[in-house]
Amino acid sequence: MKIKEIIVVEGRDDTVAIKRAVDADTIETNGSAVNEETIEKVKLAQKTRGVIIFTDPDYPGQRIRNIVSERVPGCKHAFLDKEEARPKNGKGIGVEHASIASIQKALKDVKQEWMGAAMEISQEDLIVARLIGDSKAKSRRERIGKLLKIGYANGKQLHKRLQMFQISKEDFIRAVEQINKEEKGSC
Repeated sequence: MKIKEIIVVEGRDDTVAIKRAVDADTIETNGSAVNEETIEKVKLAQKTRGVIIFTDPDYPGQRIRNIVSERVPGCKHAFLDKEEARPKNGKGIGVEHASIASIQKALKDVKQEWMGAAMEISQEDLIVARLIGDSKAKSRRERIGKLLKIGYANGKQLHKRLQMFQISKEDFIRAVEQINKEEKGSC
C-alpha cells in the first residue's frame, strides 16, 4: 500500500512502524514541543503532496495533532484506538506498538479536515446523547470516536472534531443508537 501524502509522526519508532506497514514518507516531530523548522517542513509537504497527521492516542499525541493542525490547515488525520496502540507488555502507548493491520486500517480510514463548515451537531446534541455531562460520557466518547473513526476526544474536542470532519447528523445519530444498543445489551 503506497501513501501519496507525507505522514506526520512523533518519532523514529513511529516511522519504523509506518514503513513496516505501508510505503510512505514521514516527518518526525520529535516530541510535543513542535519547533518552527518542523512546521515549515509540514507546510511544504502540505503544498506538494498533502499531509496525514498520525500521532499517538494520548495527551502528548493530541497536543502535537492540535499544534500541527492549527498551523497547517487542511491536513488529513489518521487515528488509532488506545487498545491498538498498546504493546504486548502493556507499558506505554503509541503508533510504534500497533500491528501492521491496525496501521493500514487507520490509513485507509483517514479523515479530511474541513474548517468553516456549517455545524450540524450542536452542543445540546452531545448532552442529549450523554457524551458530555453524564457519568458514562467518557466511555461513550471513546466508543463514538471508534465508530466514527475520529479517535477519542474530550467533550470540547469532540464537538470540534465532529465539525472539522463534517460528520453528518445521520451518521452521528446512527453511532449514538449503536452505543445505546450496546449498553442495553450489557445490562
